[in-house]
Amino acid sequence: MLDNYHLLAEFSKLILALLLGVAIGFERESHGQAAGVRTYAIISVGACLMMMLSLNMEALYRHLNVDSVVRVDPGRIASYAIASMGFLGAGAIIKGKGSVRGLTTASGLWLVTGIGLAVGAGYIFPALASTFLSLLILYVFRRITKDNLPRDMHTVLLLKFQEGQRPLEQIKSILSEYPQISIRFINIHKSIPAQTMMYSLRLRSKDYKERCEIVAKLSALKGLEEINWEEGSVP
Repeated sequence: MLDNYHLLAEFSKLILALLLGVAIGFERESHGQAAGVRTYAIISVGACLMMMLSLNMEALYRHLNVDSVVRVDPGRIASYAIASMGFLGAGAIIKGKGSVRGLTTASGLWLVTGIGLAVGAGYIFPALASTFLSLLILYVFRRITKDNLPRDMHTVLLLKFQEGQRPLEQIKSILSEYPQISIRFINIHKSIPAQTMMYSLRLRSKDYKERCEIVAKLSALKGLEEINWEEGSVP
């Protein structure tokens, strides 16, 4: 049986794991992620509990000699906790047309599992340092990469015209005014019953703010019935 001192020490580890999980989960929830404060806190506390259980199992059977049939590996439960986190992390990943979202949240769940295990094992300073570094990455790096790291965007521009119009050269001319946009491929679809022509242009560009300006110029083309600019798949 554990005395009051050890009970307090074990409870303190669970509380610390809870606080560290909340700190990271708060950042995720503030950015609209499904896995937020409660998810991160529960995972961190659960990982801490599993690590303490793993260490306690080793302590319970430490008196047995090599002739015993009992074999205890104090890292076994911890390794299964890390492996099982893959299932939960996969549920946080969402694949869209042009991007995969949720990777940061999934990696955060994996990290907070390790933090909980570290606290349960008594590695308090590494757990605190890992939490600090992860918050630094989530808060500071987010602003640095968003403002100073231009990324390629893949979009699809759909234009529907009345039959008889041949505006392709005009469309190319308008887009050529913006050197950050490049046309990768053009698909043309003709609807005979509706007597319309559909132009689908796959574009690659950097993040830009002139999209409304481009749409306004394209809207002035003769015979245009519909325009749609949407996220495209990454080739």
